[in-house]
Amino acid sequence: MRALLVEDDRGLADALVQGLRGHGWSVRHTTTGREAVAILTEPGVDVDLVLLDMGLPDHDGLWVCQQVRERSAVPIVAVTARRSESAVVGALRAGVDDYVTKPYSLAVLLARMDAVLRRSHGRSTEPPAADPGFVHDRTAREVHLPDGAVVPLTAKESELLAALARTPGEPVSRAALMEEVWDTTWVGASRTLDVHVAALRAKLAEGARIETVRGVGYRLVRPAPGDAPGDAPGTGP
Repeated sequence: MRALLVEDDRGLADALVQGLRGHGWSVRHTTTGREAVAILTEPGVDVDLVLLDMGLPDHDGLWVCQQVRERSAVPIVAVTARRSESAVVGALRAGVDDYVTKPYSLAVLLARMDAVLRRSHGRSTEPPAADPGFVHDRTAREVHLPDGAVVPLTAKESELLAALARTPGEPVSRAALMEEVWDTTWVGASRTLDVHVAALRAKLAEGARIETVRGVGYRLVRPAPGDAPGDAPGTGP
């Protein structure tokens, strides 16, 4: 994934670039709002997400966001020291997709970035076509399996399934799942995630398979013909 970091604090920017690259991100860095707008309007530019400081030396982050939104729908995460309610409301109205205040942990920022990207992809795809091997009725909290069975879900199971089914076949980090479903990145919630994944595996049966991606999280895949739920590698918590 490719990120544009707009941050004038060199020390903070260097540390963040190093941290993001350590988690597989390709990062381009600029220190001014005007250069950020120029980069994002370059022909053929390929940026998946923007990390935008709201207090830049040449232009306010709100101006940058407004300029970008006139030209692009690229997801924007505000990363700023501004904590007031008016600052948050103003940024959201200007078009940012999420708002993270300094100081923050890299784990929280990565989870927010992951969640924003997943929501963004969700707007551009059709969920029923993306669901692998079943139909998920989020309103009724039901799963309709290929054999005609209708399986009821709890509220959290339904939210978890929706988070996994949004990008079938792609790993979703534990931090992103906990952030989206339980609105927390507290490591103590990790066991709760495992319990809900185990419950979903049992309910989906042969309809789909939730694989464990070691060191990352989980992914939802369509089972191969003849597979049984226990045949899949990595189906432990």
